[in-house]
Amino acid sequence: MRLEPIKNPSLARSLMPPAIALGATVVIASLLGMLAGANPFSVFGLILNGAFGSQFALLETLNRATPLIFTGLAAAVAFRAKFWNIGAEAQLYAGALLTVMLGTGVLPWPSIALLPTLIVFSILAGAIVLLIPALLKTRFGVDEVVTTLLFNFIFLLFISMLLEGPLKDPMGMGWPKSARLIEEARLPRLIEGLRLHWGFALAILSAFVIWIIQTRSTLGYEMRAVGLNKQAAAFAGIPVNIVLVKTALLSGGLAALAGFSEVAGVKASLTLDLSPGFGYTGIIVAMLALLHPLGVIVAALFVAGIFVGADSMSRAAGVPTYLADIMLATALLLMVLAIMLTRFRVVRD
Repeated sequence: MRLEPIKNPSLARSLMPPAIALGATVVIASLLGMLAGANPFSVFGLILNGAFGSQFALLETLNRATPLIFTGLAAAVAFRAKFWNIGAEAQLYAGALLTVMLGTGVLPWPSIALLPTLIVFSILAGAIVLLIPALLKTRFGVDEVVTTLLFNFIFLLFISMLLEGPLKDPMGMGWPKSARLIEEARLPRLIEGLRLHWGFALAILSAFVIWIIQTRSTLGYEMRAVGLNKQAAAFAGIPVNIVLVKTALLSGGLAALAGFSEVAGVKASLTLDLSPGFGYTGIIVAMLALLHPLGVIVAALFVAGIFVGADSMSRAAGVPTYLADIMLATALLLMVLAIMLTRFRVVRD
């Protein structure tokens, strides 16, 4: 048996394998729910109700989806150019770090000036963090999977050092966290009294901007060309290394916005548990979206809904919340297989 490339896959060929992958995920999750002693139909009903069954649940799902949209976009942009950014966690914390450094009173400006400044510096911080692995790849051929992954651990240790030292809040009763942002550095709530903030609107706007860049700009064309075939792109006169560096800067900046939105919109201070794995989950979001920027919005809502709904389901049905993790891991594995089957057919020799 061997894999044979499909030159021009039909629309049905492009959509059917991902749809089957999601259906298979539901079936596998149902079987696991049964093994846990619950009715699989009630389990999914409880997940949907817990994620979308009320205004509070819906807004919590949107709030949880906000950082996932940013990290999903970061992965989608990089992966489109075959630059494997696994370090969105480090870039997220870089954005959060700059938000805290400048938003705790260093710049006593009004919100209309301070918030755009925090956004810009957060983007720059994330871009610089990913610039190092990008230069190592383009100049010395170092595998970016290794460097970006290791940067996650290096940066978390760096953050831990800062929170135990110069950034430690003297009013934090000994807890390793930073001082709180001043009110002018906080993102306003979209609905008063609930946690959903304007970071969600920024995430949606970012997705549309990335879609325009990828479909209407020279950079987007170059990124797609490099991702499809680096040798052919270079032969056509595209500066491959420069495109990869630009892609890395864009990807790192997007991931950093997740850190900015979590600090300025939700937490108000920097802690080591700011991200429960948003950077890694963003890879799942990007793969479920088939690397499409607008698809990232839908995929992020799907993933966020599973996580938010799983908490409600666990309390009501007595099923462990780990079922949500299994569902997402299964969805990712099956989606990778589905993507392969949209581009290749299995041929028996």
